[in-house]
Amino acid sequence: MASKPEQLLIVVSVLEGRQFPRSPRHTLVVEARFDGEPLATDPVEHKEQPQFCTELAWELDRKTLHQHRLQRTPIKLQCYAVDSGTSARECVGYIVLDLRSLQEIKQAPKWHPLLSSKYTKLKPALLISVILENDTKPTAEQFKAKKAPPRPGSPALVPLDSGELRPVLNEEEGFHQIGPEDVCADMFVLSVTVAFAAKLEQLISSSTKLSSEGAEFFFYYTLLGNDVTSEPFQNLLSPNFEPERASVRIRSSERVLRLFLAQQPCLQLHLCCGKQSLGSSDVSLAGLMTSSADLTKRPAIIEGAFILQPLNRVKPSLRCVPPDLQPTVSVSVTLRAEDINNQVRSHARLNNYRWFLRPVHVCFCSGGFVLVQKMCNSASECITVKTRKAVKTHLCRGSVFLYAYQFFGSAAPILTSPAVEVKKNTEVFLPQSYCAFDFAALPNQLQDTFLRVPLMVEMWHREPSSPDVLLGSVSIQLSRLLGSEKTRFLDPSGHQHWRQSCSERIPIMKADGSEKLAELCYASVLEDLGFVKAQDVLVSESSQGPPAALAPPPQGPGGAEPLTRPRETPEYKAALELEMWKEMQEDLFDNQLKQKELSHMQALAEEWRKRDHQREALIKKKEMEYSLLEEQLQKTLSDLEKREKALAHAEMETQRLQRELRSEHEFSMRELQDSGRRLREDCAHQVELERSKVRQLEDQLAQQRQQVNTAENKCKQLEKEFELYRDQQNVRPEVRLQSEINLLTLEKVELERKLESATKSKLHYKQQWGRALKELARFKQVRLTARAVQRRFSLKTCCDGSVSSVWGFWVD
Repeated sequence: MASKPEQLLIVVSVLEGRQFPRSPRHTLVVEARFDGEPLATDPVEHKEQPQFCTELAWELDRKTLHQHRLQRTPIKLQCYAVDSGTSARECVGYIVLDLRSLQEIKQAPKWHPLLSSKYTKLKPALLISVILENDTKPTAEQFKAKKAPPRPGSPALVPLDSGELRPVLNEEEGFHQIGPEDVCADMFVLSVTVAFAAKLEQLISSSTKLSSEGAEFFFYYTLLGNDVTSEPFQNLLSPNFEPERASVRIRSSERVLRLFLAQQPCLQLHLCCGKQSLGSSDVSLAGLMTSSADLTKRPAIIEGAFILQPLNRVKPSLRCVPPDLQPTVSVSVTLRAEDINNQVRSHARLNNYRWFLRPVHVCFCSGGFVLVQKMCNSASECITVKTRKAVKTHLCRGSVFLYAYQFFGSAAPILTSPAVEVKKNTEVFLPQSYCAFDFAALPNQLQDTFLRVPLMVEMWHREPSSPDVLLGSVSIQLSRLLGSEKTRFLDPSGHQHWRQSCSERIPIMKADGSEKLAELCYASVLEDLGFVKAQDVLVSESSQGPPAALAPPPQGPGGAEPLTRPRETPEYKAALELEMWKEMQEDLFDNQLKQKELSHMQALAEEWRKRDHQREALIKKKEMEYSLLEEQLQKTLSDLEKREKALAHAEMETQRLQRELRSEHEFSMRELQDSGRRLREDCAHQVELERSKVRQLEDQLAQQRQQVNTAENKCKQLEKEFELYRDQQNVRPEVRLQSEINLLTLEKVELERKLESATKSKLHYKQQWGRALKELARFKQVRLTARAVQRRFSLKTCCDGSVSSVWGFWVD
């Protein structure tokens, strides 16, 4: 059973920044990309010294790391300013880290200035630390039993609330958790790939230039809350961008993930130009999870060409456009179960960016090479690198040293030869280790390159009978050469220049980075040779000038010049050779002119084909727009004709209604005049009638007043008679007895009230219950006696007709 390869972690720590301008509306985000896998920090405040304090890590084995080092795969960090209101991102600058300088020894963080920075006056920088760590996570078992199906009533079958199905980012493990952690423990990978696009020119107006250098177009979409953008391109006729895949890891179960995808809206893909969206297309994610899908055996894929619909504020809908002219984008969405052996851990959110390497043009000459920079203000530089000697701590035979620096003008490696034998604790001088490079570069370009790209020196073991073996490597920071002291010197022509030199002794680490292998002593010198001019230099073997004239033959001993023919004289031969050389140079010059003419014609033809293609696309687009406008115009004309007919009919109807209203108005006016006349006559008649009634009523009122006076006199007379009668009645005894009876009746009522209150109060006094009964019996007896006396008294008064005395009693 093969052993599992050693796992390593490339950890990039983005600590803080400096010299950034303050912007309250923006936040700063640092995006990192390595081997197509993007990572990002959390947004921080856009201020002078932003604090990121974020680690970005990639997991890989040692063999893969060695391959990346051989391929010089970089780590690119790109800083973005994100608008808090519109979520629009703007590139502030970028940093490129060399993978070959990674060491397992912890190093102090360094300040890296932002290249191509937007803030040119401030020169912002980021404090970054890069280290290579061993991944000491526990190894997975070779055999793992399958999970038993859930029993009825278990948590796996309990219905989930739709509110729980939200992706939660786990920054430590680098995945999104969907559903409960105890139930949803399976790992999935959701990937979105934007492959290609076509007919994008239909999304903009005809007046817009299709291939503008300033405008950049890109695709944008959001994947589980992560913003993803494609590589920007400038030509809409032939969008040239490499397919990029954005992946996100999900920890869930198939049932929960199916429910989550069914609830999710469509994946909306936008074609953007700066902060403006030109069109969008919706990709449904519900088809990824079907009831019969088994993601452990084969992934679920949704792919196809989706039509981009323009926004309403930009252009009307493209429903009338033929299918072959509609703008489309090819999208592939894949959902699969994660392969644990090939997974790459990430500790941040996704975003896609790309690193670009610009080629360097090299012109080779006899005896060396010169880097030609087509700029009039470029400075000519000369750098000298010499590896002097190596101090070995271990025995090694047949050692050679190899290095290459493409910025100096050649990608070919520089190799010391022959191989030397280095013994333990000895110093060995390396033969043929001196090399000088002549190149031209801008001062800021030279400084940025020396700060960004170190010089990697590799130590190899070479034997004739076996292949070469890499023993170790060392990284030389050429930026230290720029910080050394400058000294002046004079060239052979008498011009004054400056020179910088640096020598250092640095350790050589083994290839696995485990321990120190040897020490390397080197010396480097940088010389400024002044400015160069932009000109083309033609070098050829025959361009050394005409051949020298033949030497005259020696004279004879007699000193007499022999007779020769004119064509055999040296002067004639020299003139003939000169003419032949001129013809040859003319032929060379004609050939060069023809080659230049051919190259210019080819460039013109290529440009003509490109512009002809653009014109054809614009003509097709304008023809389609004109046809649509013609259809709209015909439809508008038909609508106008209908409106004119409707307007004429409405005018006729209005005139008819006006005539009818005029006649109705005249008829109503006549009726009003007649009715007014009749009303005036009726009112005059009514006034006369009312006046006669008023006179009659006044007569009746006088009569009634006379009758009232007579009645009042009679009433006064009757009142006097009534008062006299009442006085006579009050003197009679029956009236006096009646008043006494009324008084007794009132006393009886009062006694009955007291009796009732006593009856109610006896219930509250249980201790005097017996006494209350006796008192009640006595009271009843007294009451009966009183009633009998009263009855006898009433009978007696009725029989005798007079009352002699009044009996009264009082009961306590």
